[in-house]
Amino acid sequence: MDAPLLFFDSGIGGLSILGPTRALLPHAPIVYAADNAAFPYGTRSEGEIAARVPALLGRLTERVHPRLVVIACNTASTIALDHVRAALDIPVVGTVPAIKPAAERSKSRVIGVLGTEATVRQPYVDDLSAQFAEDCIVLRHGSAQLVELAERRLAGEEVSEEEAAEAARPLFEKEHGEKIDVVVLACTHFPLLADHLAKAFPGTDFIDGSQGIARRIAHLTRGQDWPAGAPSGKAIFTGPAPEALRPALERFGLTEMLTL
Repeated sequence: MDAPLLFFDSGIGGLSILGPTRALLPHAPIVYAADNAAFPYGTRSEGEIAARVPALLGRLTERVHPRLVVIACNTASTIALDHVRAALDIPVVGTVPAIKPAAERSKSRVIGVLGTEATVRQPYVDDLSAQFAEDCIVLRHGSAQLVELAERRLAGEEVSEEEAAEAARPLFEKEHGEKIDVVVLACTHFPLLADHLAKAFPGTDFIDGSQGIARRIAHLTRGQDWPAGAPSGKAIFTGPAPEALRPALERFGLTEMLTL
């Protein structure tokens, strides 16, 4: 009954998935693990991520004994999801770009994928585009700057609409970019900046998969027992725990901060 849901990301982007999951499963104990010692994943090599993520999640699983793991990171999911599932004997939910709903929604048939540099170059994105957006032009842009801005904003720093717009603008400057009407936020950090992006690029629909992932988590744990009373929540970091994030983590019910 006390076994938690384990959320995993390189930073705090996975909070954009934890939020809607909390809404559906308010009594679920949560452990949020951030591999901040290797942050950000988007600038690292595929080989490094494919080796690091399964090993780290193996250690975390031995420590916290979760009932389910959520890889709340598009980069880690598109590279290491199969490796993690092979290594663990509990359900593992990944996070992949919401290209299917974007294609269903687009009227111009030009959609954007805004993610990390590592995510947007993955064959997984090619496969999703071929399967669900064959009749669309799919433009991609990888931005480490947007990841940094999201982390700063959640730490309480002022992040301007202009900064977010400048980081995302190269997507719209590509050939056919002026026709983009739907953008997939293919990094869990980016929904934390969605309000800025929507103001900077009016008429563009920014979507992500957080609600669908939360529903998937609820489905996989349907009928399971949860502890009574207030849910527990803790955040584990692989590097020094960033004290500046404490107020934001507490808003998501993560009242304890630890280092792995």
